[in-house]
Amino acid sequence: MRKIIHCDCDCFYASVEIRDNKALQFLPVAVGGSSTGRGVITTCNYIAREYGVRSAMPTVTALRLCPKLILLPVNMQKYRIASNQIKAIFLEFTNKVESVSLDEAYLDVSDSKHFSGSASLLAKHIRERIYNEVGVTASAGVAPNKFLAKVASDINKPNGQYVIAPDSIANFISGLHLRRIPGVGKVLEKKLNQLGLTKCVDVQNYCVETLVKKIGSFGYTLYQRSYGKDNREVKESSIRKSVSVERTFSQDLDNIDTCIENIYLLIESFQERLYKLQDSYFAKAYFVKIKFNDFSQTTLERSNINTLDVDIIKEMYMEAWKRGSKPARLLGLGARLIPKEECQNSIQLDLLR
Repeated sequence: MRKIIHCDCDCFYASVEIRDNKALQFLPVAVGGSSTGRGVITTCNYIAREYGVRSAMPTVTALRLCPKLILLPVNMQKYRIASNQIKAIFLEFTNKVESVSLDEAYLDVSDSKHFSGSASLLAKHIRERIYNEVGVTASAGVAPNKFLAKVASDINKPNGQYVIAPDSIANFISGLHLRRIPGVGKVLEKKLNQLGLTKCVDVQNYCVETLVKKIGSFGYTLYQRSYGKDNREVKESSIRKSVSVERTFSQDLDNIDTCIENIYLLIESFQERLYKLQDSYFAKAYFVKIKFNDFSQTTLERSNINTLDVDIIKEMYMEAWKRGSKPARLLGLGARLIPKEECQNSIQLDLLR
């Protein structure tokens, strides 16, 4: 049985800023763009969250909710230094470290002899080291696989941890709300709820073939996760080349107007994924994908786009549609990525407006 730790720093950017300025400790603090133009909140501390401030929220909205919000600019150099310090701590205990972002990583400690092989004691020790040496708090989840470890790390946030032992998986997972499963956003959650599915136990009792027909290929993954299963390995080096979302429709989209009507839900899911990657990657190009009802497909890609907005996406879909001009069964939206340290002149990931 594997032992996986998912470690996630608490409101990382804001925590680093508060670490360096103790006067901010009991004030609502956010890191992000200016309130003029298209600035958005990258992260905020828990005091700010009490006012309703959230990541990916337009800065002007955040300031309206919390007029006394302390807004600080992003300082990537400072955050990368802290991130490297944290990763160095991880590597003292295992070489199997998969960094998801600057402040989040999976550790496979299955073969670790530290603390007599106790993954929970090791996770506690790592969190203490991060606080004492880097000055920020981290939460952790300990479980037999990556999926469960990630879910567990959210349970006792901030500055806590949760363990899902092998013999407790069945009881834990049955009552888990589907929204807690990575990949289930607001749009998919609503669709699942319409099918009468709100918790993992509901999916367990649902026909997997029918589920796939209703929500697409992700139905297979969702079915596995509903039993707490995840066979993915912790990858020691994880460099992404792209990020994308796709949606297969139960009924074909007959024309381009119908396609355009349905891209907004796709954009919402795409935004969520972009924000998880923005601290580590630039986008060098964006692309749209259409799979037609005869299973032929086309992908249209554009580079040199400083800010990707809804109008540009519409134009790309209309151009791609002309290549087939037939009903569509699937729409996709994505970006080609490059690590920030490899390129200084690429397009910074940006929210769609």
